[in-house]
Amino acid sequence: MKKLIFYSFLLSATAVFSQAKVTTYTYAIKGMDTLQMDVYTPKKMKKNDSVPVLLWMHGGGFSGGSRSFPSEVKMAELAAENGYLGVFISYRLTRKGQLTGFGCDCPKAEKLLTFKNAAIDFMDAAKFIYDNKNELGADTTKIIAGGSSAGAEGMLNAVYMREYFIEDLKRYNEIKFAGVFSLAGAMVNADYVTKENALPSAFFHGTADNLVPFGSAAHHQCKPERKGYIMLDGSATIVERLLELEMPYYFYKVIGGRHELSSIPFEQLEGVFEFFNQTVIKKEIIQTVRIIRKT
Repeated sequence: MKKLIFYSFLLSATAVFSQAKVTTYTYAIKGMDTLQMDVYTPKKMKKNDSVPVLLWMHGGGFSGGSRSFPSEVKMAELAAENGYLGVFISYRLTRKGQLTGFGCDCPKAEKLLTFKNAAIDFMDAAKFIYDNKNELGADTTKIIAGGSSAGAEGMLNAVYMREYFIEDLKRYNEIKFAGVFSLAGAMVNADYVTKENALPSAFFHGTADNLVPFGSAAHHQCKPERKGYIMLDGSATIVERLLELEMPYYFYKVIGGRHELSSIPFEQLEGVFEFFNQTVIKKEIIQTVRIIRKT
């Protein structure tokens, strides 16, 4: 049955980019939402090869953004050039068309439901990779979970808080991630990062981010009396946990930086891929903090 479903999901549109071919799959259908992923395969990859995976969730406030934005496409191609399957996904944009958006007028319960849906979609994309690893050429022992802004929130909550957000945990029992790559992301509670689940992680964040907290603070800087008040733990707080747990991390911190740190840092990607090569592939313990002052 799995084979039948897999091949029914395979679309005919396959294109060739500079260093990769890209194939589109549907990984889930949820109500009116058909959730797809673009898989960028290294050109030099042979039929029976198995390579690491970068599973990426785009940003956009859970109301916009796209896996096919030029920046996402460029990053996916770079992932393939570095020997990864670049898997860039769409997911349910549950705040699209909502009058309250995702700021201080969006009730806390709706924010948590948004995080939950995004976390489940991320896990379903990972499950699709696991279920079809031979066809895709995916090394499922080396999946780097990544995301930007809203996508980073969905990803981090999926990686570290699946017990909190997901009822049907058995469905995802086999799924394990090897690393985390977060751009201006945060999670509901960093206490869920433990010695058992902590992963080598790369973080980019600005200390003055006005949307997603750099440390532990209110989402969108909402006041306690607002409907949308919810505390989140951002990159700095998660890094503190990793430091305590003696786990590898790469922290690119921009003093005075705001939410522009959610943009893909193309000039720094070589260093990020090298970090994962050292910590995920070679199992080294590296803790690096790069501090930049915004000019």
